[in-house]
Amino acid sequence: MAKLYVVGIGPGGRENMTLRAVEVIKKCHVLVGYTPYIKYLEELADGKEIFSTGMTGEIQRCKIAVEKVREGKDTAIISTGDAGLYGMAGPILELREEIEVEIVPGVTAAFSAASELGSPIMHDHASISLSDLLTPWEVIEKRLETASLGDFVISIYNPKSKGRKSHLKRAVEVMLRYKSPSTPVGIVKNSGRDNTEKWITTLYNIDYDAIDMLSIIIVGNSKTYTKDGFMITPRGYKL
Repeated sequence: MAKLYVVGIGPGGRENMTLRAVEVIKKCHVLVGYTPYIKYLEELADGKEIFSTGMTGEIQRCKIAVEKVREGKDTAIISTGDAGLYGMAGPILELREEIEVEIVPGVTAAFSAASELGSPIMHDHASISLSDLLTPWEVIEKRLETASLGDFVISIYNPKSKGRKSHLKRAVEVMLRYKSPSTPVGIVKNSGRDNTEKWITTLYNIDYDAIDMLSIIIVGNSKTYTKDGFMITPRGYKL
């Protein structure tokens, strides 16, 4: 019986994929995904039936993947990072009817960025996307407020796009109600890729112009500090 695999390939493709993800993609007859994600797979995609679409084609891709499994073909639908975090695992399980599904985890962009910044996510944290395409801004703002009030480390996904140039500034205004202006903030562009850029600043001094859609922002909690160029959130161990 054919099987549908929902595969997270990490933030940068082949170099950051798990062994299980590579194994699954090699065995599948069909690959479905957002066009740039398929390109990350390079030679792993050679000789396979490929179905790719542009931005906002998520549900179309899910339906194609389900249909290919019903045709008897092992199929992988690709997400960057982890398929269960802002990826395709949810829609696939909602659409699934009488087909076997396996979700293959990957390295999410926040954890990849955290490793490049040091250890900013050593304690309780929240992941919040600033994209309001599917979630009302009022809900996003409430989540930012609550996470800040609870002194969580906050990983911010989708901080900026052509249509959302002011969302990050508004998000920072919310966080500043509860977090100190001197709170360390780590920013990573193209995490896990060859052209990675990273820097550490403070919540008050964020350079909004330097941030784009491919940036991950990690905002520390009240105990986060910097040392020797690394961002550190202590867990509380006695050293």
